Amino acid sequence: MRFQLLGPLALADGPDTVVLQPSKPANLLAALLLNANSTVSAEYLQRAVWGEEQPATARAALQTCVLRLRRLFAKHGVTGTAIEAVPGGYRITAEPPTLDLLGFRDQVRRAAGLDRDPEAELHALRDALALWQGALLANVRSEVLHRDEVPRLAEERLRAVERVCDLLLGLGRCGEALVDLWTATRVYPGHERFHEQLIEALYRTGRQSQALAEYRRVKGFLLEELGVDPSPSLRRLELSILRGEDLGSAGPDASRVIRGETVPLPAAAAAAPASSVAVPVTTPAAAVPAGGAALAPAAVSGVGPVPVVPHFTGRTAEAAALAARLTEPAAGGPEDHRPLTVLVSGAPGIGKSALAQHVARLVRDAFPAGQLLVRMTRADGEPRTADEVAAEVALALREPGEGRALLILDDVVDADQVRPLLPPVSADGPEPAVVVTSRMGLGGLIATHGGWVQRLTAFTDAESYALLLATLGAERVEAEPRAARRLAALCGHFPAALRILTARLLTRPGLRLADAVDWLGDDPLARLTLTDSPDHSVTGLFDRALDRLDPRLSEAFTHLAQGPPELLADRGPEDEGPVPEAVREQLADAGLLEDGPPGPYRIHDLLRAHVRRTARIRDRRTEKV
Repeated sequence: MRFQLLGPLALADGPDTVVLQPSKPANLLAALLLNANSTVSAEYLQRAVWGEEQPATARAALQTCVLRLRRLFAKHGVTGTAIEAVPGGYRITAEPPTLDLLGFRDQVRRAAGLDRDPEAELHALRDALALWQGALLANVRSEVLHRDEVPRLAEERLRAVERVCDLLLGLGRCGEALVDLWTATRVYPGHERFHEQLIEALYRTGRQSQALAEYRRVKGFLLEELGVDPSPSLRRLELSILRGEDLGSAGPDASRVIRGETVPLPAAAAAAPASSVAVPVTTPAAAVPAGGAALAPAAVSGVGPVPVVPHFTGRTAEAAALAARLTEPAAGGPEDHRPLTVLVSGAPGIGKSALAQHVARLVRDAFPAGQLLVRMTRADGEPRTADEVAAEVALALREPGEGRALLILDDVVDADQVRPLLPPVSADGPEPAVVVTSRMGLGGLIATHGGWVQRLTAFTDAESYALLLATLGAERVEAEPRAARRLAALCGHFPAALRILTARLLTRPGLRLADAVDWLGDDPLARLTLTDSPDHSVTGLFDRALDRLDPRLSEAFTHLAQGPPELLADRGPEDEGPVPEAVREQLADAGLLEDGPPGPYRIHDLLRAHVRRTARIRDRRTEKV
């Protein structure tokens, strides 16, 4: 019989595992196992079981709880392990083979003795980390243990993961390290060492712009959430990347040796502090296209290089069409003709930004003057002013190289944001290209400035399956293909929902996809959220989209989503009539209605479910009042 603490509290006997139900005896067992082979005072056990406010008869109740736990052992055939009453409290004995926490610590100690053999040390640490089976003590309802013990144990695991990533970097296996680091940095956004390792791994694999984008992301998080600057080592790493320097040996114990030539900074930017640079001011010589130049820096967080989209899948036809449109020869025209403009539109979370950024990477050789990603909304969803963005773009492009530049104006709210950024083409330089992503159709912009529109819809079955393969791995998905397709269907083949689902499944490698189908199907909207990052949720995405609507449109959409599908038809239900076509057109333009069939429009199932769920919650609150 084996006790499991590193996950839900459980008893395991070979392949059979019994996960204990939340109870007072479970609290008691967890407190004893966390201090196995040591005497645990009765006072501490009472607080672990009942909390800081204990019943008057807590000491007698503790004895009863010990008796219940001994009966539980007998019920499940636990032998060779006893709860001993000793002076001052109680004690439970265990060894590494019978308690996973002790086994983990034993493996970590063994790994530390293999420091002269990195491969062996890495293997031992992987074995130790494999003992962790999910959220620590998820079924133990003890505030004292979760406050006093869980953080300490989580720190032990983090140190082991950190060491694994150091070893992978030292062995030159940066791509393998990235798999662990993407998850670690998102689950523990305040752990700077993980971010430093991730940025280093990205840079060592030739992804300089993505490394700098990650630095800016963690810098913004630290400033906004904690009010602190990145650590000196992170700032030094950013400066080395900006200069295109060789980081030297990647060994975990090696000092950081800077070698190679430093590319000079542009004179206008040389005086700026490194931490204020948002766009790379230098590029390694091999990374600059022939005859091209890096874009000048912009000292703002809303303007930056185009990042790499991880695990980009699907949209093959759309990507090919968009790339062809951007790289076709510029057409002649009157002197005041506008830059080539492409609009990528669609519902919130449909993948507009990902497609635009992916295509930008595909066509980067056609834009030797550089590519620039411009965020048109702030982190809180508020639109940035046209004048503010125009000034930043002018600053970023003040020293363009030869050839064309590409601008991606991401998450545009309305046409007025874009028009000031589309001046007549200057006779002094080549025509730039502009990709606009927006939830809105922006028909007025297309009418006045011309351009080409790519409207995105939900994934096909094949595209959803391909995304699951790319993110979860072929071994896991192909072992349960029917369950994988069922998961995609529960997500409505909606790209944002699929991304959130795969992120959750990646943190639970032991969860079978068939079990995940039942888990997700119970409450898809509640489950399609990242618990450590609530902003990354389907409900949050839809709420932010609805908040952008005019209140009258929002009310009309709520009415449509709660009513029968016939409300979307041109004639409407016999007893109610149609919703005015102008209203439906506005909602379709905002990306909230999709083209039919059936009928001219339809509402995505997830979005309809969200509106109905929100209405039920609001009604229940009203009833309570």
